[in-house]
Amino acid sequence: MNFGKVLRGLRKERNIGQKELAHYLNVSISTISNYEHGVHAPDLETLCKLADFFKVSIDYLLERTKYRHPLDNLNAKFNDGTDLCGLVNTIVMLESQKQYTVRDFVDFVSKR
Repeated sequence: MNFGKVLRGLRKERNIGQKELAHYLNVSISTISNYEHGVHAPDLETLCKLADFFKVSIDYLLERTKYRHPLDNLNAKFNDGTDLCGLVNTIVMLESQKQYTVRDFVDFVSKR
């Protein structure tokens, strides 16, 4: 796990300095530097603030998933009332050949 690398990457992506991030978190610049260099790790409350600030999941910050978006996005409802989480769960339960079919269909639709 390389939390510091992920944090630095997100910070650079947003084009903000350590000073700005430190101000948002109400910590010192050296604390941000220590996070980025792997000297210290943030506590749970700070992880939550970082996830909210960068609009990513804590699991993404900790490199437990490549899924960037807050997990609340999985609860987003379609017009018919179904949610993305239910759709993902359905896809996961399909046999592998049907999962490939779903993937190919999504790829086709996204290129339209």
